[in-house]
Parts: sequence; structure tokens; C-alpha cells
Amino acid sequence: MNWKEDADRCGWCVGDPLYERYHDEEWGREVTDDRTMFEFLTLESAQAGLSWITILRRRENYRKAFANFDPEKVAAFTEADVERLLQDPGIIRNRAKIRAAVSNAKCFLEVQREFGSFCAYLKRFLPNGKPVVNHWKTLAELPASTPLSDAISKDMKQRGFRFFGTTICYAHLQAVGYVNDHLVHCRCRRSAE
Repeated sequence: MNWKEDADRCGWCVGDPLYERYHDEEWGREVTDDRTMFEFLTLESAQAGLSWITILRRRENYRKAFANFDPEKVAAFTEADVERLLQDPGIIRNRAKIRAAVSNAKCFLEVQREFGSFCAYLKRFLPNGKPVVNHWKTLAELPASTPLSDAISKDMKQRGFRFFGTTICYAHLQAVGYVNDHLVHCRCRRSAE
């Protein structure tokens, strides 16, 4: 990744207005509703092997293609829906990832039934149910995964989730604010705490 340092922002987003807006307005802010959680889970899974900006630029197309990230509607997608999505140039047209999104929606609903919400399920892994706040000074310090993401991705894999290994899991935790990895100098750090 071609990261740049910035005086008041995490350098990974510097130089692209869409990336900067996402960083400033969403990344690292604690998500408390399951629909947003499902959106990030679906987008992060689609991102596997690609850059996040590639997915971010297609986000609106994903919203349309995946029923505004309604997990019940996505869980009901049929093979005909998968074929339709494979023809959609606005998303990543990867059969395995599209099928994983449908399968993950079913798993997501199972987790909701068991724990009351997907957010509640994830928070059981967090120390005292609270987001982890790191104190990184440079981008080089940020890990790709941690024991926390290892444990969550392992549990999710056992529950049937796909395209959600430990690296994608860690990126998901950062995105939804369950891990605050805004650098100590970042202007968004305090608003994400």
C-alpha cells in the first residue's frame, strides 16, 4: 500500500477525496446497528485480495445489488440472483464472493437469533465489551491481524462465514470502530473514542 504521512490524518487515506471522507466520517466510529454491520461485513468480504478503495468506489453499486444490505433479503437470494449479479459491472463479479455474501447473510441471521444482534455477538470478544483503543504513532505499527481477529474469524468460520479470514476480520473491526486504530496524531481519533 502506498501510504503517505499527514500532519492530522491517518496517512492511508491521504490524496483521494473519497478515501479521506470515508476516513473522516466513518472509519473507526463504533457501529451499533446490524444493517451497517452487515454492509461492512459484505464489503470487507468482497475486498479480499483487493484494495479497499476498489470496493469503496463501488459501494453505491453494492447497495443496489445487495438490497441495501438487508440481510434477510440477501439471505433469500437464489441462484438466479447470483447469475444476475455476475452480470452487474458495478460490483466485483466473482461467483465465489457473491455466493459467500448470500451464505454469510444466512449465517448473520443465525448469529442475530442466537445473540440478539450481530453487534452483541462481536462485543462478547472485546475486553469488557468495549472497543480496543490502540496508540499507534505510525502506519508501520498497525498490524494486519491480532489474536482478537484470529479468535473472531475462527469462530465465524465455524459458524459458516466465508471470505472472512483474520486479516479481513481485523479490517472489519477497524472499520466498524471495534478497534480504534486512528493514529495518535489523527484529528478523528477522539471523535472515534
